[in-house]
Amino acid sequence: MDILVQLKAERDKAAQQVNALDTAIRALSGLNSTGVTRERRTMSAAARARIATAQRARWAKVKGQRKVVSIAPKRRRISPAGLARIRAATKARWAKWRAAQK
Repeated sequence: MDILVQLKAERDKAAQQVNALDTAIRALSGLNSTGVTRERRTMSAAARARIATAQRARWAKVKGQRKVVSIAPKRRRISPAGLARIRAATKARWAKWRAAQK
């Protein structure tokens, strides 16, 4: 009968160790991943074409071919109204800063 009691005690110790290990595994696996998956970003056909053209131009430049397709930089323009808003906000920010310095 002593052997049965000892075996049951060993079984209980082993079960506690397994539970502790499971808890540790869950805690560590939580550190590696946030559980939040991001949506894949889609790229427009025009963007893919620009990237492909740029890569072809780089390879042509590396290989020393004479015809290199120029890659025009994307021109972003701000509207006059948008520029006026930015200027007004900057002037207000500086006026506030100057007032705070006095």
